[in-house]
Parts: sequence; C-alpha cells; structure tokens
Amino acid sequence: MQTLLLWLFYISTFYAFIPGLITRIFGFRVFRKGSSENEYALTFDDGPDAQYTPKLLDLLKKYDAKATFFLVGSHAEQNPEVVKRMYDEGHLIGIHNYEHKSNWLMRPATVTKQIMKTDKIIHSITGERTLYYRPPWGIVNLFDLKKRGGSRFKIILWSAMFGDWREKIGADRLTERIMSKLQPGEVLLLHDCGTTAGANPDAPQQMLIALERVLQEAEQRGLKSIRIDDMIKAKENAPEKKLSRSKLIVVKLWLLWESVFRKMFRIKTVNPLDPMLHYRVRKYSGQSIELENGTMLQKGDKIVELHLDNEKLFRFGIRSRSTVHLAIQMIRSMEKEFPTLAQQIIENPAARDAKALYGVTMVNRGPEKFGFQIIDLKEGLFLTSSRIYLKFLLSVIHPSGQSRLKDHAQQLVPKMILMPMGYFIERYAESGSHRHYQESKRSRNESSEETEHNELGLGTAQGLESSTSAI
Repeated sequence: MQTLLLWLFYISTFYAFIPGLITRIFGFRVFRKGSSENEYALTFDDGPDAQYTPKLLDLLKKYDAKATFFLVGSHAEQNPEVVKRMYDEGHLIGIHNYEHKSNWLMRPATVTKQIMKTDKIIHSITGERTLYYRPPWGIVNLFDLKKRGGSRFKIILWSAMFGDWREKIGADRLTERIMSKLQPGEVLLLHDCGTTAGANPDAPQQMLIALERVLQEAEQRGLKSIRIDDMIKAKENAPEKKLSRSKLIVVKLWLLWESVFRKMFRIKTVNPLDPMLHYRVRKYSGQSIELENGTMLQKGDKIVELHLDNEKLFRFGIRSRSTVHLAIQMIRSMEKEFPTLAQQIIENPAARDAKALYGVTMVNRGPEKFGFQIIDLKEGLFLTSSRIYLKFLLSVIHPSGQSRLKDHAQQLVPKMILMPMGYFIERYAESGSHRHYQESKRSRNESSEETEHNELGLGTAQGLESSTSAI
C-alpha cells in the first residue's frame, strides 16, 4: 500500500504539480502578461451567464472596452444568443472546458474532448474557430504543455486575479484590488458567472459595480482594455524583443532586488497605481551644506530621500525614439508626481520636519529646472561607490547603457541634488494647501533661525547608503 501511494505521488507530481509550477513561475508555453504602453486586458471566465453577462457587455460597450471571454461549453450551449452578441460586438472568445473541471482530475484524452466539444459549440454559434484556451483554475497537466502537431490552441493564464467569485469580498474591496493592478500589459482575471463550484451566484453583481469604477479610472488615465490576441501581437512587436535574453534576465533580477530593497527600507511610493517616484524620510549623515535659501543642512537633520522607479525608466528607455523623447517623458512624469509628493509630505508628520529633498543621480543637466541645486560630491568612498553603483544601474536599465557609458563616461558623474523643503512645498503644493505647513515650520524655526544664518561653511554630503536611479 505504501508503495502504491508513493507511485501515485510521483505520477501526480510529474503530471500536474511540476507543469503547474513551471507555467506560473516561468510562463513556459503560456501567455500571462503583455507589454504595452497604454493597454491592458480584461478577461472573464466561467460564462456566459444569462443574467450577468449581458449586463457586462452593456458596460464594456459603454466604455468602448474590448475583452476576452473564456467560455464553459455547457454554459455557451445554454446561452447561444449571448455568445453571438459577444462575437458581434468585437470581443474575443476562448475555451474554458465543456465542464468546469480541473485538468489534474482528467485524462489527457478527456481534456481534449472537453476542448474540442466547446470549440465545436463556439463555431456553430459564431462561424469561427477559436485559438485560445484557459484551463479551469489555470491548472495544466503535462500533456497540456506538449506541442502536438494538430494542436492549435494557445494557453492563456493571467497576471492578476482578485477573488471576485466570492460575494462577501464586496465591491469596494474588489475595486481597490483591481485598481492596484491597473497597469499597461496586465492580464486581469474576473468572473461573469457565479454558478460554478466554489463561487457565489450573485458575486458577479459586485464585480460589475467594481468594474465600472475601474473602467472610469482607466479612461481618465488613458488606458484601454484590448483583446488577448491584440496583446499577444503587441508583445511580439515590443521593443524588449530586440534585447538579448541575458540582458532581460539581468533586468528582471535587478528589478526584483529593487522591489525587495523598497520593502526592506519601507520606501513609500508617491503613486502606487502608476509608480515613478519613491521616497523615504531619513536623517542626513553628511557634512554641513548651505541650501539656496540660506539655511544649513547639518548631520542629523531630516531629509526626504528620492528614488526613481527603475522599471518605469527602463520602459521609457526602450520605447523612446531618441534621448530627447526620453527626457520629455521623464519631465512630464516628474511634473505630475511632484504636486502629489508635496501633498503627501504636508500630510505626513514624519516628513513635515524635513529640511530638504535629497537625491544622488547621474542626471546632472535637468534637475535644476525643477528647482534643485546640484552639488559635487566630495572625493571618497561614497563618491566611488555611488559611481560604481549608478554606472552598473545605467548599464542594466538603459537599453544602450554600455555604449552610453563608453561615449559619455566623462559626463556620467554622480552628483547630489537638494531642494529646501519649504521651497518645494511653496512651488509644488496645491494653492493654499501649504499654509498649514508654513505656519508650523515658522513656529519651529523662529528659535533656530538666527543661529543657522550666522553659521559658516560649505561642505558636501557623504555616507548615505542608497541613491536614486541613473539615466
């Protein structure tokens, strides 16, 4: 008996567990995320549903959004008019088995019968064969990944799902979850039917409420939902495809490290829905330096340390037509971020006492336009380590980083950028919103203002253990 159980374990591991693992972690022979500047993909499983799918189609039509529906064959058989409407309104239709059963629990021949039976139903309604298949729960077996000569189906998974098959999640919490993943290239999984095992019959009603809010937000941000086939084409033509595999691996590993770094040091993101700028409040540990408003930044003073989002910079870099185009994108992003950052600093008690905005960067010909003063770093360990770090970072996140390092080596010198916090708030906070900040600062500064203005000395900062990104 023990031997039999052991063999069953081995068989199930190779038949189901390992294939599922390599598809989820490595994306082997499946599509789960795209590459786009302004598009994402809405996908819906388990339908069609006679009650909720028509309401969903009305909503998609209202916002001119295209989606991909993975149909359960038995449901399509019962609702042919809904399937025909999907097709007529330009949505993509895929297969989700004839019955909502896991591929781990079926023999390969049974899975094939499920797929082909559903394909036949879709063809009888729309007149077209489908090319796309999503296994229930995203669970694949070993034979699903085997490229057979007659198999034409592309397996589609997802980059984000939200538990919307449970009614108790509620529209508000569901909205927050979807909003957190509303990004270009994302493949979002939702459900337009609640009659499958484990789902709640009225859960799609909460999904529809949340989805309308998300579609409104997407419209305001210039994001558009497209079909999976269009997203696949966009990824095949993406600039990343021109990069070597080794380059992409290094980029992914580096971006993973940065994500861990931000969590370790509790670095905040100005706009989590569209990350570009990160920051943290910390104590300054360099030599005294005079700010442009005449005050002295001294060791122990609070500063707000800036970090650029290197994934965003990488995307900018590979899609930019020229260095000028890249610079324009960066400028527009920073102009958008700074007012939000100013408001967050005003509302954050820990940041309210900060004397200055601080960063270290190789972008030395532009920060002054935003109000920063640029200061040379003193020769020493910090400058040397910053130069090594930022040059390596440049070679990683910039598609032509190595050639840029060779051609512009003399220009790529790390420098400190500083802006007095009062000036930053005055310049970027919304009109009137900085009044409370100025009043609280005035009362705190009155006692030390005379001392600060009488101090002499002009130094450079050193000893900070992290820095912003390079371009």
